Amino acid sequence: MALIKSISGIRGTIGGKVGDGLSPLDVVKFSAAYGTWVMRRNKGQKVKVVVGRDARISGEMVDMLVVGTLLGLGIDVVEIGLATTPTTEIAVTEEKAQGGIILTASHNPKQWNALKLLDEKGEFLNDVDGKIVLATAANEDFNFADVDDLGQLSRVDNYTQKHINHVLALKLVDVEAIRKANFTVAIDAVNSVGGIVIPQLLKALGVENVVELYCEPNGQFPHNPEPLPEHLTEIASVMKAGNADLGFVVDPDVDRLAIVNEDGSMFGEEYTLVACADYVLANTPGNTVSNLSSTRALRDVTEKHGGSYEASAVGEVNVVSKMKENNAVIGGEGNGGIIYPESHYGRDALVGVALILTHMAKTKKKASELRASYPNYFISKNKIQLTPEIDVDAVLVAMKQKYKNEKVNDIDGVKIDFESEWVHLRKSNTEPIIRIYSESENEDTANRLAEKIISEIKEIIK
Repeated sequence: MALIKSISGIRGTIGGKVGDGLSPLDVVKFSAAYGTWVMRRNKGQKVKVVVGRDARISGEMVDMLVVGTLLGLGIDVVEIGLATTPTTEIAVTEEKAQGGIILTASHNPKQWNALKLLDEKGEFLNDVDGKIVLATAANEDFNFADVDDLGQLSRVDNYTQKHINHVLALKLVDVEAIRKANFTVAIDAVNSVGGIVIPQLLKALGVENVVELYCEPNGQFPHNPEPLPEHLTEIASVMKAGNADLGFVVDPDVDRLAIVNEDGSMFGEEYTLVACADYVLANTPGNTVSNLSSTRALRDVTEKHGGSYEASAVGEVNVVSKMKENNAVIGGEGNGGIIYPESHYGRDALVGVALILTHMAKTKKKASELRASYPNYFISKNKIQLTPEIDVDAVLVAMKQKYKNEKVNDIDGVKIDFESEWVHLRKSNTEPIIRIYSESENEDTANRLAEKIISEIKEIIK
């Protein structure tokens, strides 16, 4: 059992003792702490919070606890039901709410769930506000409302369609071009909310031929829900059989987008952002941002279009902050997360689908041809499982010292930049692991760099 507390929310496995996993009592405590933060931030006002959830088995149970707790604090709740993370983010601003909670553990397996916390802009909490919520929970510093002051509950069930309409209205989304291209698209929605929204979006974009894999939103994930190549063998087989022009895969809360080429090869989740940025920058010149663990290819494409690229610390809130600071026209994370400010400041697979399809329709390139048009790097993504006695900070300090003669960035873990490759080491905010990402010019050299670093870390841990 595991319970992970971070500034962006509370994540844990269902079941077990209080504090060991995401028990009902933990759900109530952290919902109350968040609701208290919202109320204190908006003193004197009647507060409204939007709640949406993915299709996890535990979702209904967690939803009831969260909604009941917020109502008990005197907060009005707008419940939008099964909804993607970006849909819930958009609903916060549409409802003029003071906050939002998304019930999803994103790419984690089915035994996990989480409370992802939003501010009044539909964006994740920053470090300062997140720490206030955690302290409020730790101190149980909350007061519930008297019976006459309980919150009111309303349910709105059309936000999926509102989100689709929002995507269709974007200037760089060309529905007519997509329709004329007559694409056949395969999708794997891992039996979560993507199975509701992605088929509807494709139809609205003019895609008549859709091959659906795992689009029943029942929370029974048919494979590991993180959209990595080793988990996408079934949709790859569909593509190899010549049944579609491209494949789209989303994670359970639909803020990450992976693409499968027409021949069954992987476009590469790192290159989802690169391709979208290429299209956006060609039409709206400007700057880009991704995090330290993302491919150099975004920097190369940005500079080709005359813009400048900046790297942020890992985490959506950090990317968004850096994007605002640098007036970025597009940004995101190398895990397939597209952040397009013209839409909103949140990772959004729906926006990614629409931009990629428009890009392919206009260039008339196959998915594999589009991928081949970008600088070719390979990222090896590895991790080391942590045990309680490991001092991760000491490990990172030791690695920084070992490579002090290289270009080292320590704003988020330790990133070591070599001339033609890099490696980034950091403690995960969502799992008890150290992530080791390495990028080089091909798979072999990236893997060798990762193996070397992992071996050095294990020596330090000993």
